[in-house]
Amino acid sequence: MKRLKVLFLSVMAFLIALVSLSPAKAGTLEKIKRKGYMTVGVKYDFKPFGFVNEKGEVVGFDIDLVRYIAKKLGFKVKLVQVTSKTRIPMLENGNIDLAAASMTHKRKRDLPIDFTISYYFDGQAILARSDCKAKSYKDFAGKRVAAIQGATSGPNFLKAQPNAKVVYFQEYPQALMALMKGKVDAITTDYTWCATQAKDSHGKLKVVGEPFTSEPYGMGVRENDSDFRDAVNFAIQDAVLDGTYAKVYKKWFGKEPTKLPEVWPK
Repeated sequence: MKRLKVLFLSVMAFLIALVSLSPAKAGTLEKIKRKGYMTVGVKYDFKPFGFVNEKGEVVGFDIDLVRYIAKKLGFKVKLVQVTSKTRIPMLENGNIDLAAASMTHKRKRDLPIDFTISYYFDGQAILARSDCKAKSYKDFAGKRVAAIQGATSGPNFLKAQPNAKVVYFQEYPQALMALMKGKVDAITTDYTWCATQAKDSHGKLKVVGEPFTSEPYGMGVRENDSDFRDAVNFAIQDAVLDGTYAKVYKKWFGKEPTKLPEVWPK
């Protein structure tokens, strides 16, 4: 009986080991190696982080940083369009390996997925038409303010100004068109996008007031995949150390970085 029990325990240990080594349990790095490329979810409508240029190319700060990360890891890149609403579900479902989509690292977002270190630091702001008389978010009581589905900007704005009417859109071009046509009084989202739209509007739009939240961006990875998360973290830090981060930052924002991603001692 004792010998039979020992044999049973040995078989169970062997089966557990097999399951742990099963391809179904392989991490993201192994899956990427098998298919030969890294699938990255990026935005196509959030200039200057990810957008489609005049030539039909997907470009931006996030895209340049992703290409650097992929090169560091020795992989090719396949870009896939995501929105604020779809980026986390697509990561959870395995449709993408990495979400590099101007995503603020929030505690509640860290429950279904994991995040890399913060790679960009922004704050929420307000974009309005140039004839808007408001001076800050306090002046939008009773006003219609656009926000994007899946982003935190709508709930954030209602906390700051609970008497505003938040109108949700799926994508940024829809919200921008509504603002230009007077269907909403403003758009609330991250400051850098607002400032870029104001600059590109040639005087038709402006940023109202100062940023009123903190929005640290992190790249999303699947839950409990520390090997891949570490690899991306190290690549982001390498970009800081070798000067690539500052170069890409200046390319897209026209100035030196005001705050760099953290770099861990070796």
